[in-house]
Amino acid sequence: MFNLSRCLAVNAGRRPAGEALVYGDLRLDWQALEARVQHLAAALAARGVGEGSIVALMMKNSPAFIELVYAISHLGAVILPLNFRLSADEVEYIANHAGAVTIVADDMFEAQAAGAGLPLIVLDAAGQMDIGAALLDVTKGRQHFAAMPRGRDDIFRLMYTSGTTSRPKGVVHSYDNFYWKCFDHTLSLGLNEETRLLVVGPLYHVGGCDLPGLGVHLAGGTLVLLRDYEPRAVLEAIERERIDGIWLAPVMANDILNLPAEGLPDVSSLRWCIAGGERTPESRIRAFFDRFPKARYIDAYGMTETVSGDTLMEPGREFDKIGSVGRPLRFVEVEIRDEAGACLPPGEEGEICMRGPKVMKGYWRDPQKTAEVFFSDGFLRSGDVGYLDADGFLFITDRQKDMIISGGENIASSEVERVIYEHPAVKEAAVYARLHPRWGEVAVAAIVLAEGQTMTYQQLLDHCRARLAGFKCPKDMVVLAQLPRNPSGKVLKRTLRELDAAGSLVAQERVNQSA
Repeated sequence: MFNLSRCLAVNAGRRPAGEALVYGDLRLDWQALEARVQHLAAALAARGVGEGSIVALMMKNSPAFIELVYAISHLGAVILPLNFRLSADEVEYIANHAGAVTIVADDMFEAQAAGAGLPLIVLDAAGQMDIGAALLDVTKGRQHFAAMPRGRDDIFRLMYTSGTTSRPKGVVHSYDNFYWKCFDHTLSLGLNEETRLLVVGPLYHVGGCDLPGLGVHLAGGTLVLLRDYEPRAVLEAIERERIDGIWLAPVMANDILNLPAEGLPDVSSLRWCIAGGERTPESRIRAFFDRFPKARYIDAYGMTETVSGDTLMEPGREFDKIGSVGRPLRFVEVEIRDEAGACLPPGEEGEICMRGPKVMKGYWRDPQKTAEVFFSDGFLRSGDVGYLDADGFLFITDRQKDMIISGGENIASSEVERVIYEHPAVKEAAVYARLHPRWGEVAVAAIVLAEGQTMTYQQLLDHCRARLAGFKCPKDMVVLAQLPRNPSGKVLKRTLRELDAAGSLVAQERVNQSA
């Protein structure tokens, strides 16, 4: 087993002038990218990064992000991508729980990253274009630093994900997990040296980095990066760079499909778009085929714990299997199980469970949570409810875990509740999902106030924004005399959702839900 920079060396030897990375006017061939990564690895080694070091990245999409992933792997260190929308408190918790030795951050995120109290490398615009030159005097020439061999079980990356707990959990991705994921996606999507992938999703997210993301580089193809998402800019990049593949969060796909049809760029090069992860309505799929007549719309299902992309919809089955997220890929088993772990027959609903070489071994520094999420035979419990039909296609019907998915981002209700409970005016709180036409779902807070206390929505929002990423903050608030509970005292969030959808919960203050 090799570290990730191996693919750079192989591609640089076979196709030195082949296009590897495009970012605006910057176009790097394999030879240039491999040399830049070597230079950067030497710079990081000079700063004390070595085997087992955990390096956090708090950055938007840029060449520096890609180069750092390769250089960190080259040294046998571990990548820790951070959601740049996190608050300073969240960054501090994750970086210190992970045991990071340093944080590399874009200058716009310096204040958030500095709160962790770790050595900080701050990148301005020049550093984002060539971080190796920014960290190591270019007059020394490009440096060569020998790769640190990695084994199958060595850690490639830590990715913290919101789950059912009040704090994010660190998903451990081994090299084995990552390479099996790439192998599966290469076979299923036909990745090769001619593949040109547009990366518009953030690279801190498995969608942007792994679906198929860096797997295209392993196949010798080209990554075209956009720093920020803007619907028309995506279509213009598809035309300009003759893009044939893309991953989009559902909200991104909706925005693009809602653009006026007149005067749009030529997108005939696009062959496939992974834009699922939820129960995609038939109207959206038909709208996609109208906009991209030569492309596949690929509904998918996956988790951070499985390095993404466990099922993909097959070409030609989009309408006869409407509502499905496709069939499992070659190297992942999917079973539907009951609470005791018994496998259920086709058509019967239960928990979606997965096993295979791309499934994580566990959570970082959390053996208890690791034990809770696995059955004894190695099947991972997803917390999602669904069924397999007689042909093996997966349908998602509900979520067991208390999760809100807003614009492709996971929000753990318990994490938001933990913060709300810190406010002295709050006696009880429950955070639940409300359907939203653009974001899919948004978080709503149901509050029971302490005796004699008052609270406005703005006060709640200010309190949450100081401690949470903006996308996690409640977009509305309802004040109740008591929370609905079952006989054992558990809050009935399904009841809250149903009452909210029926208009039976009167919000204290409505907010702009399109924000």
